[in-house]
Amino acid sequence: MAAIYIDGKVYEVKPGKNLLETCLTLGFNLPYFCWHPAMGSVGACRQCAIKLFKDEQDTNGRIVMSCMEAVKDNMYLSVNDPTAKAFRSQVIEWLMTNHPHDCAVCDEGGACHLQDMTVMTGHTYRRFQYKKRTYKNQYLGPFINHEMNRCIQCYRCVRFYKDYAGGKDLDVFAAHDHVYFGRAQDGILENEFSGNLAEVCPTGVFTDKTLKEHYTRKWDMTMAPSICQHCSLGCNIIAGERYGELRQITSRFNGEVNGYFICDRGRFGYEFVNSINRIQQPLIRSKIPDAADKQSLYSHLKGILSNNKVIGIASPRASLETNFALMQLVGKENFYQGISENEAQLMRTILHTVNSGYIHTPSLKESEAADAILILGEDLTNTAPLLALALRQAVSKKPFENAQQINIPSWHDAALREFAQQERGELFIAYPTQTKLDEIASGSLHISPDDIARLGFTIANCLNNTAPAPGDMDDDRLKLARHVADILKNAKKPLIICGTSLSNEAILKAASNIAFALGTKDEKASLCFVVPECNSMGLAMMQAPSLNEAAKVLENGEADTVVIVENDLYRRGAKKDIDSFFDHCKQVIVLDHLHNDTTNRATVLIPVGTFAEADGTMVNNEGRAQCFFQVFMPKNENLRESWRWLDEFRQFKNGVGPEDLTTPDDLLAEMVALMPQFKGAETVAPPADFRISGQKIPREPHRYSGRTAMLANINVSEPKPPEDPDSALSFTMEGFKGMPPAPMIPFYWAPGWNSVQSINKYQAEVGGALQGGDPGKRLFPETPVTENAFLNNVPPAFKPSPGEWLLVPFPHIFGSEELSIYTCGIAERSPKPYIAINKHDAENLNINESDTVQVQIGDQHYELPARINEELPEGVAGVPFNIPGLSGIGWPAKGILTKAVI
Repeated sequence: MAAIYIDGKVYEVKPGKNLLETCLTLGFNLPYFCWHPAMGSVGACRQCAIKLFKDEQDTNGRIVMSCMEAVKDNMYLSVNDPTAKAFRSQVIEWLMTNHPHDCAVCDEGGACHLQDMTVMTGHTYRRFQYKKRTYKNQYLGPFINHEMNRCIQCYRCVRFYKDYAGGKDLDVFAAHDHVYFGRAQDGILENEFSGNLAEVCPTGVFTDKTLKEHYTRKWDMTMAPSICQHCSLGCNIIAGERYGELRQITSRFNGEVNGYFICDRGRFGYEFVNSINRIQQPLIRSKIPDAADKQSLYSHLKGILSNNKVIGIASPRASLETNFALMQLVGKENFYQGISENEAQLMRTILHTVNSGYIHTPSLKESEAADAILILGEDLTNTAPLLALALRQAVSKKPFENAQQINIPSWHDAALREFAQQERGELFIAYPTQTKLDEIASGSLHISPDDIARLGFTIANCLNNTAPAPGDMDDDRLKLARHVADILKNAKKPLIICGTSLSNEAILKAASNIAFALGTKDEKASLCFVVPECNSMGLAMMQAPSLNEAAKVLENGEADTVVIVENDLYRRGAKKDIDSFFDHCKQVIVLDHLHNDTTNRATVLIPVGTFAEADGTMVNNEGRAQCFFQVFMPKNENLRESWRWLDEFRQFKNGVGPEDLTTPDDLLAEMVALMPQFKGAETVAPPADFRISGQKIPREPHRYSGRTAMLANINVSEPKPPEDPDSALSFTMEGFKGMPPAPMIPFYWAPGWNSVQSINKYQAEVGGALQGGDPGKRLFPETPVTENAFLNNVPPAFKPSPGEWLLVPFPHIFGSEELSIYTCGIAERSPKPYIAINKHDAENLNINESDTVQVQIGDQHYELPARINEELPEGVAGVPFNIPGLSGIGWPAKGILTKAVI
């Protein structure tokens, strides 16, 4: 520790930090703009000035920028020195010279870092009375609004977009007081993390366009801590509501998971909650479909559930509570995963590896520290975007290690990037076609899924010759495998990444073997699995049979009624197989929140709440259990949590009294008792009866306004706020005003800090974990529990079949995910159906770019425009995964391609 003296008082602080983050950690309100805890210092804004003294006898001192000064023992400085304060006040007045002072109409008004810093420095009145510089704003796509006149030239936007996120289409132009931040010309921001500009920007230059479309002041929203629903990483988010509509998603800091950022799909893909496609009313479909009230619905279901042979179909996008409530309703022996047998087998293989205790499943934060990375069979930008962002940091940080030797501190971003130049860490990718991470990779290989697995098995054998290996690898592949094995072996923190995207079990086993070969009992290698959906891991841990097994039960007449919860089965397999599944059902009870092909087959349809209208727990890809909380109580009383409906069905089916209805806490406790693999999930968040000083935690900021008038058109008297018996959160602005536990932080605010930058006040140290620790509980064992053994499933080398192509699914961040596609901006960015084929295959079929190709997959026929792809191996073709118009393909798949005759 180092001792520093601030305004005459001594503090024990960590060495190696800069003075700005140290002062903020100590609780000083020191203004800043260009510095960001995730991006380091460049000293561009000059706003964080302090007075630094030589020693305790020095009375003059000198002005320095605190973000550019390293902490040293026995430093003497002053934050409140009159000269330093006057300097900071002058700087912000200069920065505000051309600002339009349009806070009243700015989307950031009241939650703006610039406002906070202006007040903090004492600049309260404008003296500049001349003509202001003005700019033309740009169209930047459906997600981000541009208002360049508010810019104060802090450079944060370009530093994040280019240096941190790898974007290429946003830059800084011109010089002096005419600096312009934008694109060379109007157009959609191409980077998948562009939405973070709305939070990174300390002013209102870049704002959330989706919020503008149904605008409300940020302090007037009801907010709750939540978990992103759109991939398996479990990024933490804050969801905000007003007038019964979800209006904004922002990032919620979790130092072990997503840190300060989220991807554009997670930020903007929320409009399915407000969709006109929502199921609003229970329906009993007989000869004439009829809306049902609660009484008639229960009466109808009581006969069905009591007299029929019932099975339950769970969902990888439903919470643990919902899936477990379904299991309790139908019985464990009648409970099935709502996924294909192939996907279920992939998940079983993953669980076998992670439960062995011989590998370490890294968090996203740990992935950023990897010094050698191997990706087998994943396009991470499209399947796990924040993991791709973490790897960009990993490969850029590796050269920084040498910078420590010449005393360049880790926070000095400008010096580090100048030192590193174009040097990067080691990253190797094997995937059928080019990915966005190829541009930063040391090497990439575009081969078929089976050949990717064979490469992985060969690398494992090079690391440990007892591991199984292909017997006929060509010399070039063998040489590459040995090269990658040497790099992984010599790395301090190697990382292997694979997943389910290519529906190839051999890839998973090959990656497991590499990790087993690299690790020891005491030093386990890091192996990260990417899985399909937000609760795929949690569902797999319930160890239920697949959808295919449920179909056999129906075909054999062992059941005639099915309860399906939050799952469109037509996305799980070929259409004819799912049609056959439903044809064997006498009754189909579906609980979901959006109309889809499965709800169209329901004889009883029941509306349920989305993540914004329900509480629940999910398990992410690294086995981290995390809670999400209800943001608002829906106006429609028919929209109830899936687990609540199911528990009431259990009540009247089993004759349980109303007093025995469970809560989410009860469901989790009961699940942990029956399934020890979930032990710890019940401790992820405080229980419903948790109170601080006898008070609940308010979902609404203390500045929340209009509550007494919001329903005045219905009744002039103020209605009683809804009560929440299921959590320690209240649907009011009344409650505990201090620091809530980390899993239950509904919004960020501190006196003088109204913007998202107030996160500094919630952290144990700036840039570090939240006070009390980051949310979530990891469930996978960290010590060996089984005997380590290499997996053996080496496939033969891929050989093209005459007249038949191996089809591989190409995931797309915009379009492949089921729920986000209901957002107009996401739909605008998603691709149209296509088929990608190798250049030589196209020549043999006489197909040119954009020609129509007839594709036969089983008994399904498609006509798709061709995309000529030079990287794809011969005999392999790619189609977008599960985009509208191409869902319901049973993977893995093969297809017959012919040129369409027009």
